[in-house]
Amino acid sequence: MKAIFLIGYMGSGKSTLGKALAQRCDISFIDLDDYIEERAGKKIREIFAEDGEAAFRDLERRMLLEISDMDNVLVACGGGTPCFGDNMALMNSRGITVLLQTSHERLFERLKRGRHKRPLIASLTDEELDGFITEQLARRMVHYGKSAEVFDSTLLEDENQVETKCEAFIDRFNLPRKK
Repeated sequence: MKAIFLIGYMGSGKSTLGKALAQRCDISFIDLDDYIEERAGKKIREIFAEDGEAAFRDLERRMLLEISDMDNVLVACGGGTPCFGDNMALMNSRGITVLLQTSHERLFERLKRGRHKRPLIASLTDEELDGFITEQLARRMVHYGKSAEVFDSTLLEDENQVETKCEAFIDRFNLPRKK
């Protein structure tokens, strides 16, 4: 099976769905941000602070190239990954890109609850966060729109919803189940 790349805005459920699918399917799960941190030996925020965004994006591209050669892998990409260089073309040529689409309201609620874990939005007020999401999504949809597939990830709020979405994803993309 070729790689499946989960793309979408932060809070769209890439890691939640990816981890849940890996528990149920005979596939490996890689969170691209975690992979980068492990290989670089430092946190992404440290790479940005010490080396700058251009160095991070170069590293991200190199790690994406490595991962895209793997089979039977489900990859949760960073929200910005598809928006730089020819990353979307690379992912589309080496596997299947799936945009996890979530309502603005759900993104706002998820990010509001978990903003302390995300340095980019940690200091924003609710009103600023709402505007930030709107602005970022408008810019990123040009890139996200190049995905091969779109999958609704609005309902991932509890175990039952995650289970339902996993079953739908497994059936739609014919993922091999664990035995």
